[in-house]
Amino acid sequence: MTAPDGPSLPRRALLRAGTLVLLLGTTHIARGASVLAVRIWPADDYTRVTIESDAVLTTNSFVVADPPRVAVDIEGVDLLPGLRELVAQLRPDDPNIAGIRVAQNAPNVVRLVIDLKRNIKPQIFNLQPVAAYQHRLVFDLYPAAPTDPLLQLVEQRSQSDKAASERAARLLGLESEGLARTTPHDPLGDLIARSQRGDAATTPEAPGSAPATPGAPAPGAVAKAPPGPSKQRPGGGKQRPTERLIIVALDPGHGGEDPGAIGPRGTREKTVVLQIAHKLRERINATTVNGNPMRAFMTRDADFFVPLQTRVSKAQRVRADLFISIHADAFYSPKPAGASVYALSTRGASSAAARWMANKENAADLVGGINVKAKDATVQRALLDMSTTAQINDSLKIGGKLLGEVKRVGKLHKPRVEQANFAVLRAPDIPSVLVETAFISNPDEERRLNDPKYQNELADALVRGIVKYFEANPPLARNRAI
Repeated sequence: MTAPDGPSLPRRALLRAGTLVLLLGTTHIARGASVLAVRIWPADDYTRVTIESDAVLTTNSFVVADPPRVAVDIEGVDLLPGLRELVAQLRPDDPNIAGIRVAQNAPNVVRLVIDLKRNIKPQIFNLQPVAAYQHRLVFDLYPAAPTDPLLQLVEQRSQSDKAASERAARLLGLESEGLARTTPHDPLGDLIARSQRGDAATTPEAPGSAPATPGAPAPGAVAKAPPGPSKQRPGGGKQRPTERLIIVALDPGHGGEDPGAIGPRGTREKTVVLQIAHKLRERINATTVNGNPMRAFMTRDADFFVPLQTRVSKAQRVRADLFISIHADAFYSPKPAGASVYALSTRGASSAAARWMANKENAADLVGGINVKAKDATVQRALLDMSTTAQINDSLKIGGKLLGEVKRVGKLHKPRVEQANFAVLRAPDIPSVLVETAFISNPDEERRLNDPKYQNELADALVRGIVKYFEANPPLARNRAI
């Protein structure tokens, strides 16, 4: 009687196990943790890999130099099929990751190997549940030789020049390559490059060339409007003309793991503010103020997360004359509407709404996820302590100019510049404002934020405000080009 039942017991057990697998799904075949989502955020600054799970994942990692790769042992699990989705998400143009492999390395240990395109200094850390996220295991893959923000300016310039040449070639019916050979030399890239060497903020003559004739462009230079009457030096000689490059740092809020506010129709704040920032960059790069060319630098030009303090330090590194953080407001109710401009305050907020807004924006680091061990809180406190009254006063001036122009293309939520303790506005030496372009939580304004026409109008208004500010408050002369 026992013989027939003997072989059937394992079979029944297998059937029950199979039913359990079907009920739980493939992402739940794990001991102690389930993979809920995997994400890859590629960027030149760094690539982030995120594994989201319903429990903390314990890891052991090591770096191999040749060929460069990072190996991570995820402990306490037998199988995490969700990890294989990382392979599908990897983009061929990822600047840092060449490939991803995952396999069972030992009982209860899964090994994840990330093959690298260059030498990397990885930061691997866990994040506690916050907002819509559960536990996250984060791999921040920073290049061992990071790109200098000044070099990014040069690269952005060359890319815009190439695009302009290709557009002109299409319009004129010429070959792009032939046009590029005859494109006049633009001195702005030289100004940026010279700043790294510490050269004086002048436009030098080419070695062995004759002085340029007044009113006529020098060989290889872009023609400009004739300069005004020159001032006499005490010795009777004329002052040598200079070219003062005005740098405007544009900071599209949120990005990557941090979507920002989400509108009723699913519009993500991080997406629309990046689109507006790109349009504003185009206009700034095509504008001069009192004969001085302007140049825009973006703290992020793609969909990746940048910590608040890093945004500030990037603007300082390029010695920006102005810092504009671009956001889209949100509230619990769909009724609030209109744009607002905020400046820093170290003595309390100008209103309860401004305080609430600052607290919300300052929480971006928690949502986006920063490596707390690598965060220098002392530096952040020092930055706030060094914020000067002059910087805040200049911030209020530029804020007023921006409000005056923005109200011409849309409604204002606040008629004056509000103040609060925004972490991203704490650059002690740079006038800094935060622009809330509209309420993404308002259905009508969500539609406007997605409308290219409104984005163009808003970018036009912002650049008008920037020009008016610098016309009334010319940037001080520098000992260096930037």
